[in-house]
Amino acid sequence: MRIEKSIIATHNEKKIESHREQFSFLGSQLEKKNVNADQVIQNLIDFQIAIPSWALGSGATRFGRFSIGGEPSTLEEKINDVGIIHALTKSAGAISLHIPWDIPEDTEALKELAATHNIEFDTVNSNTFQDQENQEYSYKFGSLNHMDERIRKQAIAHNLEVIEYGIALGSTSITVWLADGASFPGQADFRIALQHVQASLQEIHAALPADWRMFIEYKPYEPNFYSMVIPDWGTSLLLAEGCGENAWCLVDLGHHLPNTNIEQIVATLLMKKKLGGFHFNDSNYGDDDLTVGSIRPYQLFLIFNELVADIESNGSYPQLAWMIDASHNLKDPLEDLIQSLEGIRIAYAQAMLINRAELESAQQENNVTVCQQILQDAFRTDVRPIIREARLRTGGAISPLELYREADTREHLIKERGMKSIASGL
Repeated sequence: MRIEKSIIATHNEKKIESHREQFSFLGSQLEKKNVNADQVIQNLIDFQIAIPSWALGSGATRFGRFSIGGEPSTLEEKINDVGIIHALTKSAGAISLHIPWDIPEDTEALKELAATHNIEFDTVNSNTFQDQENQEYSYKFGSLNHMDERIRKQAIAHNLEVIEYGIALGSTSITVWLADGASFPGQADFRIALQHVQASLQEIHAALPADWRMFIEYKPYEPNFYSMVIPDWGTSLLLAEGCGENAWCLVDLGHHLPNTNIEQIVATLLMKKKLGGFHFNDSNYGDDDLTVGSIRPYQLFLIFNELVADIESNGSYPQLAWMIDASHNLKDPLEDLIQSLEGIRIAYAQAMLINRAELESAQQENNVTVCQQILQDAFRTDVRPIIREARLRTGGAISPLELYREADTREHLIKERGMKSIASGL
C-alpha cells in the first residue's frame, strides 16, 4: 500500500484554511520575538529521522506478544511501511536495519525500492545479544568481552559482516550495543572484560571504510543486572577514544537510570566532540521504549536546547545519526512512530525559539529566575502550526495521523498481509 499524493492533497485542502489561520498567528508572534520562521521551517525540513526496521511490528515482551495484524514479514514490506510514514510526515527519510533480523539479499533491488519512497539506508546494527540459528558458539556469557577468544572472534566477524551489508546498501555507520556483563558478583573480572571489549572494538574500528563511523551504545542494566561492560556514557567515551577518530558515543534516551540528567551528558559529549547520534524513545522507569515525548517532553526539549546551542555556537550542524528506537505491544506501530516523529520535531522547533543572547546574559548575571523563564517561554509555545507548515511545503499531510486513519491504512495492510503476519525482531 502507498499513500498517493492525490490523497494527501485532498486531505490538505480540507484543512488548509484553519492551518493558514493558526500559522499566521504563530508567525506574527515569532516575528515580534525576532525569530526567523522560514529558517525554523527549513531546519525542520532538513531534519530526517531514521525508522528502525524492528519497530514496524508489535513488540514482544518477556510475557507475550499481541500482533496487530498486517505486520511486515519481509524487508521489502518494512521499507514500504517506512514509505507510508515518510509520505505522510516527510520526516522519516531513512530506515535502519538490524542484522540478522533483516538480512538484505538483493541489495540493488532494495535500494531501488527505497528510492521510490525517497528513503535511504541509515546506520546498520549488529546483534551479538542473541544466539542465531547454526551459530557455532553461544553468547550466553558474553560476546566481545568473552573469556574465550574463539567467541570474541565470532562476534567480531559478525560485526564485520554487518559492515559489508551496510556498504552494499549505501550506509556509512554501524551501531554496536552489547548485552555483555554479569548478573552475579564474582562472575566476571571487570578489568579483563573491559580490556577484551576495547580490543574487540579496536579490531572492528580498524576494518571500517574511511568514510564510516562506529557508534558505541551503553546501558546501565539489562539483560545483566549486576554489571554491564558498557554501563554509561563515560565508559562509552573511554572506549571510543581508545578506538580512534571514527568511533563515537551513541545516546539512547532509555538507557539511563531514573532521573539521570541526559542533557548534561549530551552537552559533555558535544564538548568532547564524540557525540555520534541518538536513539529516541521515552520512559518512566528505564528502557520502557515508549512514544517519544509521551512521558518527559520537557527533558527532550532540554536535550535539544543543548544541541541547538552547540549548532549556534559552532556555526554548523553536528553530523549526528537520528533514529527512533521503540518496541511495544499496545499501539499500531505506524501510529506510534508518527506520534514519535511529531514529539521529536516539536522539541527541536521549541529549542530553536530560545533567545540565546538573553539566556547567556542571564546566565552571566546568575539570574536564575530569568533563565527559567526564557526556557519555559520557548517550551510552552505551541509550535505545531510551524511543523504542519514544514510538512505542507514538502508535500506531506497537515495531520498525518488523522489521514493515516482516514485512509484505513491498517485495514489495507491486514488485507494485503493477513492477521497472522509477524515482523522480525524483538
